[in-house]
Amino acid sequence: FADDPNTCLIKLRQFGELLAQLVAASVGMYVYDERQVDLLRRLRDKNIVVGKVYRLFDELRFVGNKANHELEDDSRTALSNLKYARELGIWFHKYTTKQRNFEPGAFVPPPNPKQETRALKEELDKLREELNASRSAAELAQIQAQQEAQLRVSAEELANVAEAAKVEALNHLATIQRLAETQSPQVIQETIQEAQIAGDKVDIDERETRRLIDAQLREAGWEADSENFTYANGTRPKNNKNMAIAEFPTKNGRADYALFAGLQIIAVVEAKRRSKDVAADIEQAKRYSRGFKIPVISGAGSREQGAGGEEIISGMEPVGSKENAKATQIEYFSAGGPWREFKVPFVFATNGRDFLQQLRTKSGIWFCDLRRSQNLSRPLTTWYSPQGLLDLLQQDMDLAHQKLQQEGFNYNLELREYQIKAIEEIEAKLSEDIRSILVAMATGTGKTKTCIALVYRLLKTKRFRRVLFLVDRSALGEQAVNAFKDTRMENLQTFADIFDIKEPGEGAPDRDTKVQIATVQSFVKRLFYPSDDATIPTADTYDCIVVDECHRGYLLDRELSETELTFRDYNDYISKYRRVLDHFDAVKIGLTATPALHTTEIFGDPVYTYSYRQAVIEGWLIDHEPPIRIITKLSESGISWQAGEEMEYFDPMTGEVDLVHAPDEVTIEIEQFNKQVVTIEFNRVVCEALASEIDPSMPEKTLIFCVSNDHADIVVDQLKQALEKEYGSVDDDAVIKITGNADNPLQLIRRFKNEANPKIAVTVDLLTTGIDVPPICNLVFIRRVNSRILYEQMLGRATRRCDDINKEVFRIFDTVDLYNAIAPFNQMKPVVVDPKITFTQLVDELDKVSDAAASQLIVDQLLAKLQRKHHSISDTNSQNIETAAGMPLDDMVEHLRQASPEEVKQWFAQRKAIAQMLDAKDGGRQPILISRHNDEVISIERGYGNAEQPEDYLDNFQKFLRENINKIPALMVVTQRPRDLTRAQLKELRLLLDQAGYKETYLQSAWRHLTNEDIAASIIGFIRQASIGDALVPYSQRVDKAINKILAAQNWTTPQRKWLERIGKQLKVETVVDKEAFNIGEFK
Repeated sequence: FADDPNTCLIKLRQFGELLAQLVAASVGMYVYDERQVDLLRRLRDKNIVVGKVYRLFDELRFVGNKANHELEDDSRTALSNLKYARELGIWFHKYTTKQRNFEPGAFVPPPNPKQETRALKEELDKLREELNASRSAAELAQIQAQQEAQLRVSAEELANVAEAAKVEALNHLATIQRLAETQSPQVIQETIQEAQIAGDKVDIDERETRRLIDAQLREAGWEADSENFTYANGTRPKNNKNMAIAEFPTKNGRADYALFAGLQIIAVVEAKRRSKDVAADIEQAKRYSRGFKIPVISGAGSREQGAGGEEIISGMEPVGSKENAKATQIEYFSAGGPWREFKVPFVFATNGRDFLQQLRTKSGIWFCDLRRSQNLSRPLTTWYSPQGLLDLLQQDMDLAHQKLQQEGFNYNLELREYQIKAIEEIEAKLSEDIRSILVAMATGTGKTKTCIALVYRLLKTKRFRRVLFLVDRSALGEQAVNAFKDTRMENLQTFADIFDIKEPGEGAPDRDTKVQIATVQSFVKRLFYPSDDATIPTADTYDCIVVDECHRGYLLDRELSETELTFRDYNDYISKYRRVLDHFDAVKIGLTATPALHTTEIFGDPVYTYSYRQAVIEGWLIDHEPPIRIITKLSESGISWQAGEEMEYFDPMTGEVDLVHAPDEVTIEIEQFNKQVVTIEFNRVVCEALASEIDPSMPEKTLIFCVSNDHADIVVDQLKQALEKEYGSVDDDAVIKITGNADNPLQLIRRFKNEANPKIAVTVDLLTTGIDVPPICNLVFIRRVNSRILYEQMLGRATRRCDDINKEVFRIFDTVDLYNAIAPFNQMKPVVVDPKITFTQLVDELDKVSDAAASQLIVDQLLAKLQRKHHSISDTNSQNIETAAGMPLDDMVEHLRQASPEEVKQWFAQRKAIAQMLDAKDGGRQPILISRHNDEVISIERGYGNAEQPEDYLDNFQKFLRENINKIPALMVVTQRPRDLTRAQLKELRLLLDQAGYKETYLQSAWRHLTNEDIAASIIGFIRQASIGDALVPYSQRVDKAINKILAAQNWTTPQRKWLERIGKQLKVETVVDKEAFNIGEFK
């Protein structure tokens, strides 16, 4: 340090590298010759090195690299890094020895360097004073003697010692790694928890906090050095420089930082130590803004002395522009203000701590836009860039909202009524400064179209500067790009003609980019795994994020409850998806067809909902017929082997097929078909039944959902054989597998959507959501789906209209008793939100907490996890658990359910081995049984709810009408005064009947299967037939007959005949044509 700060920084980087390697080895993660940046990221993702600890490690790495490659040799930086390294050493000692209350004493400052700045001298003197206050004279003398002895050591001796230490360190690492590899997952988890607890106590003084803040500001594009770039040192704003000037004087004290874009003052910052409450400090920053001395000019150009000794120009009018600032040679100016009592538009407060929702007021970078009184302060995770603040200053939210209210919807894309309503609801929430918004619209109702119109309006009125459109799959990104490019907005120009769009894979946005379409995965990589030379986006890069299909595929993101915060680290729950959204200071708008728990916890409850049933009733989506249930002998009775019977099985670990004798009777039920057991026979008979129902020569398309990639291969093979048997021959391309393992799945999806072949796509989950293929008319389930949300998304693949092939309904083929397997939606909220939490961790946490609410929460999660686990425990492990528990497994579960939290704690305290047994895995992938049992189709039935037969369903419908004819006014109108029925009444009636289980498509199907008459009657026709015995006639035929009768009644003029024909067309669409109907559709 004293003689060569450059070498000091390099050595400190090496110290950080070795320390990180020791940390990795302690949990069995050490990899020889791994780059430090990669190792730190792995440790961060494992939740070992997080928050301040990660930043200190990264600072040692980054500055050490600069010292190595750019000859960085600043003594002040070296002193800071010495202190950082010491803090990391204390952290490591605390967590590896579990001495949470270890007190290391004061920092021992090194000898003075040869070149010593005033700030560095002051810092060293202060550190020595702190040391002297904590050490005796004898201790100080011993320290001085040790330092002098170190200076006398020769370079050769140092080299020998270093080489020996390197060898010893490598051997030590290998030893620790081997020890960690023998430890149980529970012990490793305890080590990680100790690291987190110790990391939470890492604390550095205010000076070092400011240096870390300096580094963060520099990353965002500011020139920041809180020791050298101070007002007292003569630092002033400069043209074409973005300066963070420290200790800037105001009438209300010195601001920790004043942020200048050129000569323009744009923000003030209050910076405190981590232990302070940062949210309250935003008020101090507001006081600086009130007291900021903005130069003003008078005719005489008089000058006055400021409170801090600075010279300022006085007068009546603000300078207000860069040109005037130059002309009057003043130091800085403010543009656009004042804003009420505030002279500076933006304020920040920070303590250098990474943002954590549970410590909301004590972490993050707090920000407030003071231009509007209704702007609330809010926490950010990163800083604004200078250009970001300048751009924000140019935005006028109130004016933008006025323009939105005046902006019509007369775009080329012809929005539907419900789409306009959705946009209006979103814009209303934006005008209320709501920053998280969720819209629920059924699959196929044009969410993307709605989104394009919304984004166009928000950009056109300058409500937002740049929008990030996030998807979770490349195929959805490509679909979105095509939609933005093809959608014409105004004057026949497409969206892409008007606004610049960045497509997936095109990198960072340009200055003119207005929309960037990207996958969540690409932003995870960009934000959390950047290359060394990559620029991480600042908080202002996007001011609006639209997430398409926001329910999908993400971890259950949620904030910890107050009780959980006492014993569990927040990283257990916050996924990278949530971190991507939180990285930007942006309004978040989520689009989904099926809001899930994690969706509403991130975006809030939907501000607008347009359901599938509403869309069907209004004619925008296609309904399905009653599900067709294919029942086979094996699906009914299961696959069974008797005791002693030979069982074939496939071992995925070895790839070999072997035999074993069943130790007892073994039965595999339908939900485990093609998971635990491969059954070619079941798939064969199912495919033959499908072949009799699905003609590959027809234009309609079919989507089949399978259990796994291997299962999909079986189904493709069996279905091709069945189709060939049924129709004589079949094109090999008519049936293909489209999964993530397929060759070029995106190209296969495009073929399935746009080309004649393939007609049938077999998938696992690649086509479950978000893919738009309107000709799909058949959905086949050969897999169980336990999530109603996922099931509804799967149904959404077939709900879109396809007039080109006269698609009227779609069919569902259920081969696995799917309807009875799906849990009701209100039972889907999980108690155990993180499946990675082990039984041992839960039991340990239960043992540590004393709070009653926390104990109850842990017990609830433990029981929920146990309930989910105990049916899948292997026989051997089950026997071991029952032996340790002294009771059968089912009895143990019931016993714990009836016990109080304290009794559960005591029970596990006496039987800790049980938690480890419950966490045990049987090792690798489980062997898969192979069934040779014969199978055959027993029956093919249709599901009419509680009624098994079509006649029962129609009888129940007739009974429902009789019981409700006087309760539902619209029923009375239909049966007695049909001419008075309005569109609104018909819509309400359809919804009521739909909720009661009587859909138009179901009634048509039941009538067809009962009478063998395929009559496409309307719901009105079915009501009148069931109530008063009217003949059932196809509705379109009834309309044609009525129109023809009217046309034949007299001589009509040509325009009159055309109007009557248009009324007939609209009647077929609307069923009822009232006054309101003459403003839409054919009459618009």
